[in-house]
Amino acid sequence: MAAALGLAGPLRAAGPGAKALGPGLRDLLGRASDSSLDALGQPGAFYNDPAVRIALPLVGKAAGGASGGLGGTLLGLLDKGQQLGLTDNLVRKLNDAAGAAAREAKPIFRSAIGRLSLADVPGIATRRDGATQYLRSTAGTDLGLRLRPLVDKGLASVGALQELDRLSARSSLLQTAGLTRDRIGGSVTEQALNGIFRYIGNEEGRLRDNPAGALGGVLKGLLGQ
Repeated sequence: MAAALGLAGPLRAAGPGAKALGPGLRDLLGRASDSSLDALGQPGAFYNDPAVRIALPLVGKAAGGASGGLGGTLLGLLDKGQQLGLTDNLVRKLNDAAGAAAREAKPIFRSAIGRLSLADVPGIATRRDGATQYLRSTAGTDLGLRLRPLVDKGLASVGALQELDRLSARSSLLQTAGLTRDRIGGSVTEQALNGIFRYIGNEEGRLRDNPAGALGGVLKGLLGQ
């Protein structure tokens, strides 16, 4: 799962020799996280934003390592099917599932933020999304593992798994392409996590743009330790 997500590093708790992450920076990241998850948890939020829209897995390249032959044929057929609206309902439900997971993900993101330890102060303090990138590099794998059950729950609650089964019963194409429940769950988790971090990074930058507010408190809390 960790390799599939492509996210580096285990979650690092602050040990005896580590300095706790500045309270101002933790507050900034926590607010950015809460705001982003609130936004993405709104009905249709994932689907309506092309930058984070959840798509069907790239079954041909992912399964065969190349776009030619059977893999290319499957990709082409799935693309055609989506253009004709045959799989659009499934895609919408995958996005609904990601939104449902986002609505329940605040505690796991807050927990990860609370356990971060202070590392590269200049990078975190000066980059517009420095805290977000640090959270992703140190806690991304753990967050992916914790998000997956929420995604699986969402896939079931919005009817995405039932829609996948319905389409698979109508045609063997999806099964041949390797679009299993597990594959769908892993793909939606990966894409949802990418979208969440994108939103958090953008929100962090927006908060930092207010030097008299969030950023002033961040730097005071970070550098004043």
